[in-house]
Amino acid sequence: MNIKWHGQSCFSINSSRGKDVSINIVIDPYDESTGLKLPKLEADVVLVTHDHKDHNNAKAVSGSPFLISGPGEYEVKEVFANGIDSFHDENSGKDRGTNTIYTIETEDLKICHLGDLGQKELTSDQIEQIGDIDILMIPVGGEFTLSAKEAGKIMAQLEPSIVIPMHYAIPKLKMKLDSVDLFLKAVGVKKSESLPKLSIKKKDLGTEETKVILLTP
Repeated sequence: MNIKWHGQSCFSINSSRGKDVSINIVIDPYDESTGLKLPKLEADVVLVTHDHKDHNNAKAVSGSPFLISGPGEYEVKEVFANGIDSFHDENSGKDRGTNTIYTIETEDLKICHLGDLGQKELTSDQIEQIGDIDILMIPVGGEFTLSAKEAGKIMAQLEPSIVIPMHYAIPKLKMKLDSVDLFLKAVGVKKSESLPKLSIKKKDLGTEETKVILLTP
């Protein structure tokens, strides 16, 4: 499996299905109002966590993908996705609507993408629905979603093997978000691994403490 981050909450995942077959998944493609330019992406499946411009530009993704945009259980080409209802911005008092957390199962790996989660903590029901996960994609930039400290608490609730921070300040982004360094400090990471993409198989997962990996957009 190959995972790339394209800024904000947008990821592309390429999952192998044998030697000559693969499936492409895109999560939360954004539009140009973000200040970022979405690369050319083609997908079999597009997942959208909520209906905001910086997360819902599915029309920019080619390939006539199957669109998933809310809670429920889905199966597309042997990829299993589960959408779980959550709050976008519970903390600020502003009504930004709801957000869908997704778990994605493929290649014997389970990924959880939290979207623009704004809850201070997950409920016991949400934790049960998410279940045991291998890779957690978590917003850490504050303002519209989790702060660095809150993200650390959510991370502790889920105990994944790998954490990939997202939705934080990067060059050209017009939104004012916190630096990822605040999150790294909050969770006690002094040195993190930075990669252009994450290539991983189930056998690569260790049994040691959670590993934080920064992906470069």
